[in-house]
Amino acid sequence: MAIDITGEWWRGDASDDIADYLEELAPGGYPVHAVTPSRGKDCSGKVFRIELDAGGVCARRTCVACDLLAYMLDSDEYWMHGDEGDGPEKIACPCGSEHFECTGGFSFRDGDAEVRWVSIGIRCVEDGILGCCADWQIRYGPGSRHLLDLA
Repeated sequence: MAIDITGEWWRGDASDDIADYLEELAPGGYPVHAVTPSRGKDCSGKVFRIELDAGGVCARRTCVACDLLAYMLDSDEYWMHGDEGDGPEKIACPCGSEHFECTGGFSFRDGDAEVRWVSIGIRCVEDGILGCCADWQIRYGPGSRHLLDLA
């Protein structure tokens, strides 16, 4: 597993490269202390279509294998339900594919086990391009560690 940084886009050859990418990127300016790969709830699928809400700070994924939709991290609480304007934004790779492996990245507050910042790292299954499609601050706690189970 190695990340190729020689081209226009960083590329990984395996899903584990998403964690390395997030650690290097440090979304929000914070180190990534923990990662959780996304898995389909019922089928353990590893490939998803991803959408962001109209505000771009909430995400949901649909498993390609079983078509089950799941809100990521705390997105179900904050997703802009109802009046969504143009609707959710579908994430697509520069190659045109909409199929990704994804991983939740977590930064903890200093000296605390509470989550301060979350990110969603992705890897296109077609060409390996790595990215971070969304990241946002977690402003509540205690009780934010449950997010590690909601990637």
